[in-house]
This record gives sequence, structure tokens and C-alpha cells, in this order.
Amino acid sequence: MDAVLNIAAYRFVDIADVDAVIVHVRALAEARELRGTVLVAPEGINIFLAGDEASIEGFLAAMEEDGRFAHLEVKRSWSRHVPFAKLKVKRKQEIIAFAGRPAAVGAQRAPAVEARDLARWLRAGHDDDGRRVVLLDTRNREEVGYGTFHDAVTLPIDNFNDLPAAIDNVRGQLADATVVSFCTGGVRCEKAAPWLHDAGIDRVFQLEGGILRYFEDVGGEGYDGGCFVFDERVALDPALKPLRDVAVEITP
Repeated sequence: MDAVLNIAAYRFVDIADVDAVIVHVRALAEARELRGTVLVAPEGINIFLAGDEASIEGFLAAMEEDGRFAHLEVKRSWSRHVPFAKLKVKRKQEIIAFAGRPAAVGAQRAPAVEARDLARWLRAGHDDDGRRVVLLDTRNREEVGYGTFHDAVTLPIDNFNDLPAAIDNVRGQLADATVVSFCTGGVRCEKAAPWLHDAGIDRVFQLEGGILRYFEDVGGEGYDGGCFVFDERVALDPALKPLRDVAVEITP
């Protein structure tokens, strides 16, 4: 029985008291015996945690008592084992670094497309305005190797910061199209999509919640393979089942 609930969650929001948030988050997670990694930065929070369902949902409820974290973007999946060896709550300068670009929030955020709407566009062969749709994978080549959307434009990059230079080689494929950028859970596209628009690609959307939200809401329609994740499960298939599901030795 898959009794372990895994969450990937994030929110871009101003955090002036990073150290205090770290102490608070660590206490909430330790009290519920959760394991995983939480990154806290002045620009927001990024969460990867696993534990039993009641503990995870209790953690999220406690987090949302702080108004800054009341609208976390949360993706859920299940496994038999906790895919983390310990709990780490760390301070970072940014929760995702990209070309020196700060997080785009509010009106500066690129428009998003929901998973079901994207699936509808893919079935139709165009968006609601009749424009062809091009899917742009913002992940690195190792991640892409586990799977991506059918006919997506992929980039030969090893690091997220390599994306700007790589875009020049695919501009012709993106011209005159509705470009939908996507990544694992949506974090990278919060920065990549606004950058793409500023770089001259006029009609850019980001896939809300990334591949993991697409799997939750749609399944594998239009997708080939699985989605690489950053823990001991290695990758998830479109049913959100892990490629690897074994006990991880707990470390202090």
C-alpha cells in the first residue's frame, strides 16, 4: 500500500525574516517526523517533503496560518517509502537562480495555462485563438531523458542558467506560435517565461504546476515517458507512480 504522501510546493513571496521562517518550518516538520528539503530565500519558499498523509496535511495547514504561505502551489504523489534520508531546511539567496533575474510576481508573472486547457489545445492542434502551440521544455538534458511532451522543443543544457544562450538556436521554431514553457513543478518557469517574453518571444505561457500538475489533472495524454524528480524515486510515470520505491536509510 502506498502510504507515504510526497509533496512538492512553492510560493514566490517576499520573506524578510528568512532565519525565523527556517526555524518555524523546521519545528513544524520535525514535530510531524517529516523528511525532505525546504529552501527558504528572500524571494520565497520551495518545499519537498514526505510523510504520512495526516502529518503532511497538518504541516500544510500550519504553514497556511502565515498569510504569506496561504496559497502554496502544491503537487501530491504517493509512494510506499519515504524517498529522503533526512530533513533539511536551508537558507538560499534564491529558491531558483536564473540569469540574475528576480522572481516575477503579480502583474509581472507570465500568463499561465491550466493542464486541462493545454491538453485541449494539444488535441485541437492550436490554442483558442487558432495559433499553433509549441511546447518548450526548460529542464536540462538529463531530466528530458526520462520523458517530455510529444514534439516538445528541448534544449541541450546542463544547467538552468544555460537556457538564455540556448534559446537563440530555437527561435525559428518558436516564431509566430503560442509558446508554453514547462518544467517539473512550475518553479523554473516562474522566471523563464517572463524572461522569454522580454527576450522577444511575444506570446508565452507557463504550464501551471508543471508536469506534475499535468500528470495529476490529465495523466499522460500527449506526454512520452516519465518525469524526473529530485529524490530517491528518480522519476514518476503519468500515474504518479515512482520508478524506484525502496526504503532509504535514515540519517541524523
